Amino acid sequence: MIAHQYGIWWSVDMVVAIMLFGLVVGSFLNVIILRVPLHRSIVSPPSTCMSCGTRIKMYDNIPVLSWLMLRGRCRTCKSWISRRYIFIELNTALFFGIVAEKFPTNAPFLLIAFLVLAASTIALALIDFDTHTLPDKILLPSICVGAWLLTMDEAVTPQHRALLRALFGLCTLALFYFSLTLIYPGGMGMGDVKFAGLLGFYLAYLGWEELLVATFFTFILAALFALALIYFRGANRKTEIPFGPWMVTGSWIGIIFGATIFNQYLSLFGLAHHVS
Repeated sequence: MIAHQYGIWWSVDMVVAIMLFGLVVGSFLNVIILRVPLHRSIVSPPSTCMSCGTRIKMYDNIPVLSWLMLRGRCRTCKSWISRRYIFIELNTALFFGIVAEKFPTNAPFLLIAFLVLAASTIALALIDFDTHTLPDKILLPSICVGAWLLTMDEAVTPQHRALLRALFGLCTLALFYFSLTLIYPGGMGMGDVKFAGLLGFYLAYLGWEELLVATFFTFILAALFALALIYFRGANRKTEIPFGPWMVTGSWIGIIFGATIFNQYLSLFGLAHHVS
């Protein structure tokens, strides 16, 4: 009983620690989201106020806490600091907590791989929302790092062709999105194709259920968003809609709930089983 209780506390402590780390990562993601589309360095110069250009001191750059202490204003010029900064920091912490809860700490490469995916998908979704682009500077390193981490995971943990399935998922989803760019060139771009490859690799590594559920929800959510724009804002076929945020949302639904949703769907026909 005592060992079990210690195990619970160790698990809780790990999740909390990873969430706190997520706050720090979220603070850095704010820099990436702002600078990468502008082709600026993410390390130099240090963070500065967007209004007066004053360099932000370390004690004014503590995730969430500094924003609250400063009441959302620059210490020097008193201009407003966007709430989006703490939104990104808090959501990164939340994503990291979800990943820490879902993936076991005894599979460190798998855990780190999905923490990397969480960070990169947050950055890519918001950059795509702002600029309708998915930069290679984030996509390509994410693919390489994810491939290395998941390869290491399969090497040290018993898997059944997970890496082969992941490679097939990458090719299949990327090819599917590429076909959409040919059918409707204005609706998809090569950034979407590369992003699909990244997500397909991760999703298929977990299982076919995750990949199928993620793809389904991606297009359902994007369609609902498009219909909402048409109804409330008078959008039309020429209105550009960033697809990246819906790819991210659908993929995380697949990662977290994919197997459950898929098996519940099969259970309606008396066919529920695990097919990964």
